[in-house]
Amino acid sequence: MAVPVTDSAVLAAAPPPAPRRDRLRFLRNKKTATGVGMLTAFVVLAIAGPWLAPHDPSARSAALLQPPSWQHPFGTTQTGQDVFSQILVGTRGVLVVGFVAAVVATVLAVLIGVTAGYLGGVGDDVLSSVSNVFLVIPGLPLIIIIAGFLPDTSDLAIAGVIGLTAWAWGARVLRAQTLSLRSRDYIQAARATGEPTWRIVGFELLPNLTAVIASGFIGTVIFGVLANITLAFIGIADISHWNWGTVLFWAQSNQALAQGAWWWFVPAGLCIALLGTALALINFGIDEFINPRLRTSGRQDRTVRMRIGFTPVLRAPRPDAHRKDIRP
Repeated sequence: MAVPVTDSAVLAAAPPPAPRRDRLRFLRNKKTATGVGMLTAFVVLAIAGPWLAPHDPSARSAALLQPPSWQHPFGTTQTGQDVFSQILVGTRGVLVVGFVAAVVATVLAVLIGVTAGYLGGVGDDVLSSVSNVFLVIPGLPLIIIIAGFLPDTSDLAIAGVIGLTAWAWGARVLRAQTLSLRSRDYIQAARATGEPTWRIVGFELLPNLTAVIASGFIGTVIFGVLANITLAFIGIADISHWNWGTVLFWAQSNQALAQGAWWWFVPAGLCIALLGTALALINFGIDEFINPRLRTSGRQDRTVRMRIGFTPVLRAPRPDAHRKDIRP
């Protein structure tokens, strides 16, 4: 007599998925690979841009408002400045502000969101109220107001302002995830065995929140980049320091569109779009990695092992998968 195989028996017999295999699956995702490749190219330009620039981006020349040529691949400005050199040199400032702001915002989101979700009670109420206040206030107008009062509008100062005002949404998401995880059996078992709180949070909660934290980090990088470019475009950031927003600021101030100098603003706009696309593709890859509904593995008539963060999930085959005449 055949013994029926239950889901628990399959789970017990199946070997635990290897983290290395999951990392390879994540990197083999076409969206992730494309996004990482594009982002790597921008990082290389940010590092080597000042050395690769053929001209001083602030140096004026007699070639006034010239279209793209071999000597000036992206043309020149109204004062003869090389647009290609401005784009290369300005890449570093854009990425520095975006990633530094994301680091600051992610650290605050993890500290506040995980603490509020794990502790509960009065601490949760207080931290949630603070998060709600920052969620209600529009982010970009708040950044513009704070940056307008700063005596120093360098890249790090702008990144700090963006990071200190962009953590609330991530904290809200992490709080909700922590509330769901803290009632799991392995968390209760760790509490029952007398594990200290820092160890439970660091070794039980955070590993299962890694994908959510990474997705929030990428989203904050996109917001930081766009906020930095916006501040430079409206003239609040230091316009003497080159970034893509500064290029657009000078193009708009000198009526580049009215003069038909498309080469003055189109390259900066394309760079912004390509960087945003790269980060969005990486975020889509993270979503597909952690969400079983967005990806499949193997044929549909097999039991497929997948993972949500560090938790294995089994998907049983359909009862009618062996019949070819039944359409889904």
